[in-house]
Amino acid sequence: MMVENITHESYLEALLRGDRGQARAVIEQTLHTGITANGVYIDVIWPIMAEIEKLLRSEKITPAQEHLATRINRTIVDQLQNKLPRKQKRDKKIAVCCAPKEIQELGAQIMTDLFESDGWEVRLLGGGLTNDDVLVFVNDYAPDILLIYGTEPKQAPDIRRLIDTIKGINAWPNMRIMVSGGLFNRAEGLWIEIGADMFAETATEALQLANGSKQIQPEHRTINTRKKRPVRVGVNVPQSMVESYK
Repeated sequence: MMVENITHESYLEALLRGDRGQARAVIEQTLHTGITANGVYIDVIWPIMAEIEKLLRSEKITPAQEHLATRINRTIVDQLQNKLPRKQKRDKKIAVCCAPKEIQELGAQIMTDLFESDGWEVRLLGGGLTNDDVLVFVNDYAPDILLIYGTEPKQAPDIRRLIDTIKGINAWPNMRIMVSGGLFNRAEGLWIEIGADMFAETATEALQLANGSKQIQPEHRTINTRKKRPVRVGVNVPQSMVESYK
């Protein structure tokens, strides 16, 4: 069942006004039409989130409007999370993190909820952690996929340093690195340049790539094809960790 454009318009208008009650009402009305909670995540909240980011970049809305809209969106995602179905466990693990200075965690939260709904074991780290923090967690958790979410161009160097360090240590050769977020949507091929294994433009595409229902284009495949890079000076990987994985 498709979501009508009027739903998008009504929801976006309510978010930009900061009208929590009206935003909730639009979502409830959408659910009553037969759209599932998954459908609301994928066909309403995700595209509206992307539209809000676009409006802010083009200075068509104020930072205050963006903050209001994003916080209401996150509140509604929190409320919808328990309505998501739960598929059979897949015996697969994914860790979701954001660039160290990322303040827009909503996309990462949506992906986390949808992966959990799809049967994956998921851990959401969010933003605010250093690359060292992420490395320590990955070492303990040993996920099949590390998903890194970023929205701002200034985050690219930190994300690249994290990926370079992971590849350089080579302690998790079977772990794939997926990237997503507006940063990669706007810069074609950036995900290849920084050494990621996969790029997902949307939450739906992330699930498809992770489950193998959508294949990476051969000319874009980087898994196990990149030369092992040495850990760069200044990345601040704990020396004990580097030594233990040699």
